[in-house]
Amino acid sequence: MTVRRNVLFIVIDQWRADALGAAGNPVLRTPHLDRLAADGVLCTRHFVQAAPCGPSRAALLTGTYQHNNGVMRNGTPLSRRFTNLALESRRLGYDPALFGYTDTTVDPTDRDPRDPALTTYESVLPGFTTQLYLSAEPLSWVAHLHAKGYDFPVDMDEVYRPEPDSSGRGPTWAPARFAAEHSITAFLTDNVLDYIAVRRDQPWFVHAAYICPHPPFIAPKPYHDLYDPAAMPPLRRAPSRAAAAQQHALLAHYLRTQRQSSYFVTGDGLVSDLSAADLAQLRATYYGMVTEVDDQVGRLINQLKAWGLYDDTLIVVTSDHGEMLGDHWMLGKQGYFDEAFHVPLIVRDPRPAADRGRGRTLERFTEAVDVMPTILEWLDLAVPRQCDGRSLLALVQGDDVADWRREVHWEFDFRGTGPHDAEEGLGLPMDACSLAVIRDAAYKYVHFAALPPLFFDLAADPYCLNDLSRDPAAAPTMLAYAQKMLSWRILSSARDMTGMMASPQGLIVRG
Repeated sequence: MTVRRNVLFIVIDQWRADALGAAGNPVLRTPHLDRLAADGVLCTRHFVQAAPCGPSRAALLTGTYQHNNGVMRNGTPLSRRFTNLALESRRLGYDPALFGYTDTTVDPTDRDPRDPALTTYESVLPGFTTQLYLSAEPLSWVAHLHAKGYDFPVDMDEVYRPEPDSSGRGPTWAPARFAAEHSITAFLTDNVLDYIAVRRDQPWFVHAAYICPHPPFIAPKPYHDLYDPAAMPPLRRAPSRAAAAQQHALLAHYLRTQRQSSYFVTGDGLVSDLSAADLAQLRATYYGMVTEVDDQVGRLINQLKAWGLYDDTLIVVTSDHGEMLGDHWMLGKQGYFDEAFHVPLIVRDPRPAADRGRGRTLERFTEAVDVMPTILEWLDLAVPRQCDGRSLLALVQGDDVADWRREVHWEFDFRGTGPHDAEEGLGLPMDACSLAVIRDAAYKYVHFAALPPLFFDLAADPYCLNDLSRDPAAAPTMLAYAQKMLSWRILSSARDMTGMMASPQGLIVRG
């Protein structure tokens, strides 16, 4: 009998690593994701390779580092020379179904400049069949709201404008004007369940990309009031905005340019103007949004069990990047701090071979580029040589891998994206607006192309508040990490054809 192999690949947008009960959060309730982690493996030192959404998803879905795929910002094209998770899965006859978005900018080669595909960074990654497309203007969801009797204009600021509020609870407390059962999160889940319902007797591959808890920070009832702001964890930041700005010119730029209106539609002024009380409420709202997603993921998992599909399905849940949540006086995912790049990863392999690893908390350093090789190996497909990551299946199955990486890496590009961008604000040439990070359990080194570096002792300073880059005593260790980063860049250079050689016997290919 042929064993059915299904894939449910879930990406929860802007979900930071500590926003999960199973990760040790004492306040946030995520019972469904916690149970999934207990039945699989939770990777607690998992980091993405880039931010924001477009660059991160390019790395995640092609298995390549940013310096190889070249997707620097939202809107940077992804070259069609790269294969990806969806295209590779088609080799086995899967028709990978997308619910949500991939934030892929098409390769403009041979396209007419007037092609509408060149007006957006939100095209769909080649290889996916779009079952439900939810862009920044998710028209199908707005139409769904209209069908439910809501009278919203096709204007997302109005759709996400909260109910009138005079409570004084902070600018993100007021609930959305739509019910939880009609939210974009529930709408996506409904569509995924409808898709699987009529395909229960055939293998399927579903990629579900949830937008929440990505801004705008607003939650429907009862999630908007689920958490007490007084119970929120303390902010990790310097004692003042001015003190924080002294750490680095890039951080100073964000502190004077990040606008509240980028994160909630009622915002007014700078992010760094928000009071501690406002940020506590914002965190409570964010937690409510995460719990809403958890409830919807629970619907998916419970229905898979009811249909007898749970033990035929590889489930992978992760995020494209984190969220600062007021740490370092910031919101969003810009910069170099862990809070923007450290995210959850849960892998649940249903096969008996994975039973030894069930419930394991994996503390090895894992990266977003490992996800594509993991899914491909589970499908018994070869991992393309372009991939910079490694399959996690051996670790998921409880085996020890002696030569596993001992650090993680990420990159961030801050070239021009608008009138208040860092390129203009810092007076740098476009191609110099980049940074790279190497981080292990002991130290973190941040290298800039045209700005001073940063160096942190994580044992003494786990939240990176005290830069040691100008401390003579730290110089030898910082040099060692700079050399490690250079070695990483050499070893991870694009390798698509580097193992090939023409010869009298024909093309020799080494893996």
